[in-house]
Amino acid sequence: PLVATNDVHYHTPQRRGLQDVLTCIREKCTIHEAGFRLFANAERHLKTPAEMARLFRHYPEAIARTVEIAERCRFSLDQLRYEYPAETPNTGRTPQDELTFLAWKGAEWRYPDGIPDKVREGLNQELALIAEKNYAPFFLTVHYIVTYARSKGILCQGRGSAANSVVCYCLRITEVDPTRHELLFARFVSAARNEPPDIDVDFEHERREEVIQHIYEKYTRDHAAIAATVIHYRARAAIRDVGKAMGLSRDAVSALAGTTWGWSNEGIDEAHVREIGLDPKDRSLHQALVLAHALTGFPRHLSQHVGGFVISRAPLYELVPIENAAMENRTVIEWDKDDLNDLDMLKVDVLALGMLTCIRKGFELLKRHYDRDLTIATVPHDEKPVYEMLSRADSIGVFQVESRAQMSMLPRLKPAEFYDLVIEVAIVRPGPIQGDMVHPYLRRREGKEKVEYPSEALRQVLHKTLGVPLFQEQAMQIAIVAAGFSGDEADQLRRAMATFKRNGDIPKFRDKMINGMVAKGYARDFAERCFSQIEGFGTYGFPESHAASFAKLVYVSAWIKCFYPEIFACALLNSQPMGFYAPAQIVRDARDHGVEVRPVDVNHSDWDCTLEPSSGPMRALRLGLRQVKGFLEGDALALMKHRGDGYASPHDLMQRAGLSAAAIACLARGDAFGSTALARRPALWAARGVPPEPPPLLAALEPKESSSPPPSLPAMSLGEEVVEDYTTLRLSLKAHPMQLLRPRFERLRAAPARRLGDLISGDIVRVGGLVIVRQQPGTAHGVIFMTLEDETGIANLIVWPSVMERYRRIVLGARLVLAEGKLQREGLVIHVVADRLSDHSPWLRDLNAHTPFDNAPARADEGRRPGYDRRDLPYRSRDFH
Repeated sequence: PLVATNDVHYHTPQRRGLQDVLTCIREKCTIHEAGFRLFANAERHLKTPAEMARLFRHYPEAIARTVEIAERCRFSLDQLRYEYPAETPNTGRTPQDELTFLAWKGAEWRYPDGIPDKVREGLNQELALIAEKNYAPFFLTVHYIVTYARSKGILCQGRGSAANSVVCYCLRITEVDPTRHELLFARFVSAARNEPPDIDVDFEHERREEVIQHIYEKYTRDHAAIAATVIHYRARAAIRDVGKAMGLSRDAVSALAGTTWGWSNEGIDEAHVREIGLDPKDRSLHQALVLAHALTGFPRHLSQHVGGFVISRAPLYELVPIENAAMENRTVIEWDKDDLNDLDMLKVDVLALGMLTCIRKGFELLKRHYDRDLTIATVPHDEKPVYEMLSRADSIGVFQVESRAQMSMLPRLKPAEFYDLVIEVAIVRPGPIQGDMVHPYLRRREGKEKVEYPSEALRQVLHKTLGVPLFQEQAMQIAIVAAGFSGDEADQLRRAMATFKRNGDIPKFRDKMINGMVAKGYARDFAERCFSQIEGFGTYGFPESHAASFAKLVYVSAWIKCFYPEIFACALLNSQPMGFYAPAQIVRDARDHGVEVRPVDVNHSDWDCTLEPSSGPMRALRLGLRQVKGFLEGDALALMKHRGDGYASPHDLMQRAGLSAAAIACLARGDAFGSTALARRPALWAARGVPPEPPPLLAALEPKESSSPPPSLPAMSLGEEVVEDYTTLRLSLKAHPMQLLRPRFERLRAAPARRLGDLISGDIVRVGGLVIVRQQPGTAHGVIFMTLEDETGIANLIVWPSVMERYRRIVLGARLVLAEGKLQREGLVIHVVADRLSDHSPWLRDLNAHTPFDNAPARADEGRRPGYDRRDLPYRSRDFH
């Protein structure tokens, strides 16, 4: 029978333009090429019942049929019944009995001198609650996954709220002893909370795929799949896609995208469009800007969750659609993690962590070169030099504490023991910052503010953090001991705070907590201040258990960097991409720590970076072939296999290793033929002379190396060498670009970065360098932090929103910047609060001049860049000349 429908694609006719653009994005064409792929009119919008009745007035049976079908659509998601797979141990025990057996066996291994009473009590309580909630199969699954990873030598460590659990600790899922840190199990599993526990386990990012494929193999693809994540349009992606669909030029689209911050959801201001030389009133451009703003926030595509596995007893396809992922040998479900939580579907998080890969590779290098066989658990504890290094903010590459915010905090916190690292990890987070907990804690730690506790009960909760709540567990414990909350009510408070921006329950808990504290004798203003601080965790705060798990990796990575900087740099380079810093900064930091770094070479380099004997106390770091842009690992393995006593020439390399001319050209551009006495340019000439691979019929004819003498090629200038190094290797051992540009910056009276430490707070300074980091934390209220690097070190800039608006293009897109502003220092922490910025990126092109750059003539406009009209800056401490 006929059915009346309207093929609705948008709710109002005004959305037809957006529908057309989305069609063009999907079809990968412009609006001018779309033709019949677009709908002919704007009628596919929601219509009123009266309008539908009018349109189908000659077909009343069609409308009746539509209503009949709609009334039959009575399916509800609560009809779905998810069941976790019943893990069936081959021991004959039930899952709960097996979990109990493994937990007590693990406790005996963890505590060889006898299980403490506190651990016994915790195990009994947790096992009883796990049995009540029937979560034993879930714990067994995670235990099996972790056990499999360790059997294959894959480093892993549980984190998050699972570190509150004695059971997880005894099962070796986590490495933090919850009894030593007084953690709160209700943060992990609650009797009143009708939802499964959340166990996050990090694995080495390079070997996690082995674990993922083992899960698929164990449970089969009918019963296991990765959860999805819905990726939404942000401003930059929206203007790129819409601009292409509207037929804007590639240059215009790139320029428009460059005016937006990477994570911004705000539209592009007309003033910013004019700044890049475009007319916002142009009809096509105006339409593109309006449509891009409308598209921002739309779902863009369905992606894979970072590692959340859904495993079910019944086939998953009975609950949710499954599809093949873009990655080979992966299947994903089409629901995201929030959908799974709503339906109480258990998710096992198999996450990737680059630092675990780095640490594992570091341990392997320690074993190979220094005969030290270490694990995360056996790294020497509480070594004083490690804490001294961190207190100097010497933490480039160190896990979790390498950001500019963490580097600014380290000299103020001055960590001296492991628990200080737990605090360091947790304190530079939006929750403590917005809850105004950071400065009170630092003042008390520095002795500038007296530490007071309103009661002995709160002293027990807050004594480790000097009376300031820094962790989610402390927030819950305050509610319990000071306001009379039960453990389950405290967990409900935490959950309400975590979603308070979209949840109406927070006022109820506010009144309950404040009134409860007042009833127990606390002053109302103190109670209100406590709740305001705790409320900050609603934005983002760490549980203590999570911070403790991460602090272990902070210490281990810092220990390797402190005592074996060459090993740390080598492992970091071999684990890329990861962290804040590019290979150039990692190598620079290693050389600052006395490590000899040797260049890529066809006769000495492996695919990975390696260590070689040297005349000094440390091994020398040899850069690996992985650093050469465009060079493939398969070609590197062939090169290593046939190297023997070494290659004499590019032609010899081609003959013996069978590399293509293109691969040899990559090595030549990377200046990798140094041991054959060929500089970059002659090596590239020789590579171009390597004959192409012959056709099969001629393959037996051995290609002959040209007997004609090589031409006399002009030597490359140092500037050209540096530019080519950065282009092909992403770093240079020959010179830093700023070393060559220093004469120009001296004429602009710019201070080298290392001289900033000699100045007085309040001095007006100029500093220039390559932009290596831009950050805009969500709690910074629009402030942007920029890091400039020159040949002497790094300089940290603070760019206030007003300055950002004046110099937006420079802040977002410049590669070489000169900044002027006021020096701000507190102890070892030094910033320049930028007042003026200028873009000197074109000078980088001058490095590629054929004449030596140091002798390049100064341009007429040097010293008269926009914003730098003053000839003499008022340095109060010294003249930089």
